[in-house]
Amino acid sequence: MAQAATPPPAPTRPTMAGPAPAGKTAPVLKTSRLAALPSAGGNGRNQRNKATGSGNWTVQDAIRFWTPQRIASATDPSGRIAQPRGWAPPRRRQSVVATGISGEHFDGIKSVGVLFSTANGMAAHHCTASVVRSPGHSLLLTAGHCQGGNAVFVPQYDHTKTVANQPFGIWPVKEWFRDSQYASDKSPNSDLDFAFAAVSADGSRNVQDAVGANTLARTPDFVNQVTVIGYPKVKYDTQDRALRCPGVWTTPLPAYYQMQIDCAGMWGGVSGGPWFSKLDPSGDTGEIIGNVGGFLQGGPDVKTDNPLYNRISYSPLHGDRFFQLYDDAQRGLHTDHGPYRQPPLPYSMGTGGTWQHAKLMASGDFSGNRHSDLIVVWTDGEVTLYTSDGEGHFISERQLLASNTTWSHAETVTAGDFTGSSRFDLMVRWSDGEVTLYGDVGTNGLNWAGTQMIGPNTTWQHASQIAAGRFNAAQYVTDLMVRWSDGELTLYTNVSAGSFGQEHKLKDANSTWQHATLLTSGEFSGGQKWDLMVQWSDGELDNYVGTTTSALGVEARIQNPNDLWMHNTVMSTGDFTSNHHTDDLIIRWSDGETTMYIDTGLGHLGTERNLVPHA
Repeated sequence: MAQAATPPPAPTRPTMAGPAPAGKTAPVLKTSRLAALPSAGGNGRNQRNKATGSGNWTVQDAIRFWTPQRIASATDPSGRIAQPRGWAPPRRRQSVVATGISGEHFDGIKSVGVLFSTANGMAAHHCTASVVRSPGHSLLLTAGHCQGGNAVFVPQYDHTKTVANQPFGIWPVKEWFRDSQYASDKSPNSDLDFAFAAVSADGSRNVQDAVGANTLARTPDFVNQVTVIGYPKVKYDTQDRALRCPGVWTTPLPAYYQMQIDCAGMWGGVSGGPWFSKLDPSGDTGEIIGNVGGFLQGGPDVKTDNPLYNRISYSPLHGDRFFQLYDDAQRGLHTDHGPYRQPPLPYSMGTGGTWQHAKLMASGDFSGNRHSDLIVVWTDGEVTLYTSDGEGHFISERQLLASNTTWSHAETVTAGDFTGSSRFDLMVRWSDGEVTLYGDVGTNGLNWAGTQMIGPNTTWQHASQIAAGRFNAAQYVTDLMVRWSDGELTLYTNVSAGSFGQEHKLKDANSTWQHATLLTSGEFSGGQKWDLMVQWSDGELDNYVGTTTSALGVEARIQNPNDLWMHNTVMSTGDFTSNHHTDDLIIRWSDGETTMYIDTGLGHLGTERNLVPHA
């Protein structure tokens, strides 16, 4: 692992594709302990790798060379040198799947272990590697920046034992395979930070026969749920044991063919560690879709006292170049595959620093695609439409309005099909109490006057939240729930362009509902009628099911009062996934992190997917 640029929060919203890490001022790259890299362009077809020098390297040689003193001196080749001062684990999301989590120590698995090597035959290095399937039963996967001399692999490394007494032996590396175009820098060629190593047999046994082997699969997407395993160096992690980050979600690394995770505890030494998409029932092997590495050797470009320093880890995507190298390694070839051409990059919604300026959100079928898209109103008045693919991902964006002074006065928004066109409309309550309906936003945009529902007035200045839904309507989303500043709760049915329809008071003014901070609605209970979701000021989250024109529905608790959900700042619900129900909850947290809870139910949050990492 090493360093990647983390852009600072901008006072105004930058380009939505997200700033590329390479675009920031480059700090000094810590490469003093890195082995010299082969020159770009490679050495020609079937040319042997000059960096190894390990063809006659034996188990006995490795035992003599890797003394306890040399092992103790081993450093992560990425240059990670210190635990940040004042580091603390990131907060845990109270949901099915954690996004920013803390790694946990465990005894390790047989097919993953420590890789010791040297740079130029001198400085000792410490990485992580995994056994992968091969015809010769002798192949390892690690990071490209972990390649070195005098290399030896120690499966399920036990720090209490010497090299000669490890539980599954030691396996000297006899040959390395690395893409000739790999570069340990900020260029796109850092996408190629993976390598294979062929190890010698231990007597009559090959490593795959001794510990099993993992399968390799193409990285299916830039957003995946993975379990990452690595061995942090004892200098940074005094337990000196395997560490895993279970069930963590990946997100794209903007401008690179790479993905990233947020997992505290991934100190130096985890470079090359496998990213498992699934583990076999035995728990000792699984399917690998990534490895710690990539941009500046796999970690954020921040100073050592920054808490992100050992929390954020990167991995190259395993695509065509990866499997070309894998094929070469299985056949014992060193093929020059020519210049690296970066594959099409993923769409990125930007960074947490940007999304801290997301003031309001509304979800609905604005494009007529039979699934929801997302409208965001920013603090500077810009309005953006994010298009989804109906499978839980956002794939593009469209600026509806540039930064302006008018829309900075939008106080609350909601989306419904008030015009009955099967395309959603956007309703806006302004700071002066005016309420405006913009019909068919996906077609008409927002650069027009809209339909005035009511002119400026002091009454609607007190409409603290509005939420469209189908509480009474049979077909279209034409009902409007309003929570007033004095705690009164009102349901308007049969709302249309220019008319609030019929008014139904559900709650008189009261002190309890003055603490309702956010409203949204959706099909959380699975019925035709929608449910009202309420976020309270103490972090409690509730659904109200079975609301009618005469009474608020029955309360179903989702979250008890808690400190974490007090940071829920903006909330919206849409139909973003394949079940075609409006039950996917989007939360924008106070630190800019934006999360989708897929298929949220009556009394529980759905599976958590990170859309935007925190600032």
